[in-house]
Amino acid sequence: MNNSFLSNFFGDRYNADNFFLMAGPCVVENEEVVMKTAEKVIGICQKLNISYVFKASYRKANRTRLDSFTGIGDEKALKLLAKVKSNFNVPIVTDIHDAVEAAMAAEYVDVLQIPAFLCRQTDILVAAAATGKVVNVKKGQFLSPEAMQFAVDKLKQSGNNNIVLTDRGTTFGYHDLIVDYRGIPTMKAMGVPVVLDCTHSLQQPNQTSGVTGGNPAMIETIARAGIAVGADGLFIETHPDPAVAKSDGANMLRLDLLEGLLEKLTRLKQVVNTL
Repeated sequence: MNNSFLSNFFGDRYNADNFFLMAGPCVVENEEVVMKTAEKVIGICQKLNISYVFKASYRKANRTRLDSFTGIGDEKALKLLAKVKSNFNVPIVTDIHDAVEAAMAAEYVDVLQIPAFLCRQTDILVAAAATGKVVNVKKGQFLSPEAMQFAVDKLKQSGNNNIVLTDRGTTFGYHDLIVDYRGIPTMKAMGVPVVLDCTHSLQQPNQTSGVTGGNPAMIETIARAGIAVGADGLFIETHPDPAVAKSDGANMLRLDLLEGLLEKLTRLKQVVNTL
């Protein structure tokens, strides 16, 4: 793991003996959900000494149906993310979907996330690198872990070494994903921190209804396996009430279940550290 990069990023909030966490609702729905989630997760992470990045997309561009919720407006959502950062002194990660969005989002957040479907788009990677922000690239569902070396190279050749890679599963037939845990050490060998996305890995995409399904009962299983094989961080989307969430509710973890899960995972990480 690139300890110096993570240490510089988190500062005195970095705990090298534990995994770090990216967590929050899928998308900025309103101020209440964003603030409630941030406050709750921050409290848990402080208790368990987990370095934390608040996650929410300011807009969702990859929707199956035209009538799917995409956001409350870019500027309004980004200002809410900035408010989380200001009120709670926590770094923020959000997705960008086009090269022209990189500079705009970088004014408000600390980490620019490249969605899996866009991980090969050179112009987006170059634009994200140019901001100097940390760039978290999600491995495409259609790519081998080895292929992510080219995304890393594009970012480094564009002058940015602040890179994180995230595995979010690999397409397994038409309506399912599977996590190949060999990808964690494979991508770590590229000299960057590697995150396992425990919730998007459980999506059941392209359902006939046009609404993505999921299997949140398996979140703990995915997370435990990720810790066991050496993931540096975990990505978990969580919401106070996933049943009414406006995006990806089918695979998000209910917020009141997060603390119990993270307690177990922290204990597991302690065991892994002794091996």
